[in-house]
Amino acid sequence: MNAAIAQALRDAALREPRAAAGTTARTDADAGVDELARAAVAGDIDALGRLYDQLVGPVYRYVALRVGRREDAEDLTQLVFERIVASLPRYRHNGRPFEAWAFRIARNAVIDHRRRNRAHEPLDPTNEPIHADGVEALTVRGEEIRELRQAIAGLTADQQEALALRYGAGLSAEEAALVMGRRAGTIRGLTFRAIGALRRQLGGRGLENGR
Repeated sequence: MNAAIAQALRDAALREPRAAAGTTARTDADAGVDELARAAVAGDIDALGRLYDQLVGPVYRYVALRVGRREDAEDLTQLVFERIVASLPRYRHNGRPFEAWAFRIARNAVIDHRRRNRAHEPLDPTNEPIHADGVEALTVRGEEIRELRQAIAGLTADQQEALALRYGAGLSAEEAALVMGRRAGTIRGLTFRAIGALRRQLGGRGLENGR
């Protein structure tokens, strides 16, 4: 069930932006995000490009699930990476995953956006029409997307955040906890209750089949 919801959430985030032009599409198997981040901090431009390639999809999915509108998600994703690059000289590993640091920047960008745009609630299905070019990239029908968004909009703010970080961004409970300033057990509880609420509201339509 969790895997089905994870796929449905990724589909609900619509299209991911393409990797940056001119960056290396292939990442060495032993070059993880933390290693790339340390190299980027040291001035390695190629590592910075590969870091973008690895994070752009998860960041976009997270942002899209939190703000709903595709255009806003694309603009915010660009803003997040501008802030990440600007903040890299101040980044220190200190035993914490780089992704947790990066997604705190993404979360703050989403919070700032929502404060400026009170009229647009996250995941409100009336705010995000299904674009023809976006539908082709989805693995679930447009009606199921709208139902899923409406169901998620009924969750608490913390539950929405936990789902977006766990299933949109693909973070572990521990990493999501660092982003939200909570305990990992709290994140797991929020996720468990959110999934239960979605199952009750949707009755398993589409999700149970993994669409």
